[in-house]
Amino acid sequence: MPRRTFAIGDIHGDLDALEKLMSCLPSLTSEDTLVFLGDFIDRGPKSAEVVRYVRELIGKTPAKVVCLRGNHEDAWLRVCTGGWDAFVLPPGNGCLQALRSFAGEPQPKEDEGPRADEVKSLRNGLFFPEDVVAWMMSLPYWYEDEHAIYVHAGLPKGPNGWIHPKDVKDPTVLMWCRDDDFFRNYSGKLVVFGHTVTECLPQELSSYTPNDPTDIFAGPCVVGLDTGAGKDGFLTALELPSGHVYESRAV
Repeated sequence: MPRRTFAIGDIHGDLDALEKLMSCLPSLTSEDTLVFLGDFIDRGPKSAEVVRYVRELIGKTPAKVVCLRGNHEDAWLRVCTGGWDAFVLPPGNGCLQALRSFAGEPQPKEDEGPRADEVKSLRNGLFFPEDVVAWMMSLPYWYEDEHAIYVHAGLPKGPNGWIHPKDVKDPTVLMWCRDDDFFRNYSGKLVVFGHTVTECLPQELSSYTPNDPTDIFAGPCVVGLDTGAGKDGFLTALELPSGHVYESRAV
């Protein structure tokens, strides 16, 4: 029996979806691997709880656990080391929700902005516990096994074709790129990614439930797993090599 890998899309503070999805997975063994594609925090109501959950998984499951760095973790690390108002202040990024979660305070109501004291905390990220910042700094940019290459956002293209993550000079591109050419034309070893919600991917090229744009995107050599958890969507996992799909939503 081949070793199994379960790739899990962007969670974005949605602990309920994560717990539901994990309950749908088969029993895991020491031969299995869980690969989280990053973006554990922001937008959803339970960023702190999600981080605690995935960090504690290492001691609770026999499977190998790999947590990749998403662009939201990368952004907060930039905030903690120098500030980035353009990321933390726009409401759509869901940073206030993360602050309230780590502070143990009620989540903001619709259209509620940060208090004056919270603006300062957002701008410097000091509400994050030191161990959480250290954990985010330890997260790798990519992972590879016999089944696929796993990255948060995608692969860049160079003059000689698509660049393997080990050869990428600036790893931030692996967390931030959003390239239609990659979604449509990448060829090579299977790449599993998140970051771009599947509704925004070229669904006419997807072989998996093409009539449901909220579902996973499955092109010939790429699979997108950001199905909107933490932003009114659901959480998805892909099992390789079988290709079985698990979802947190009720169907």
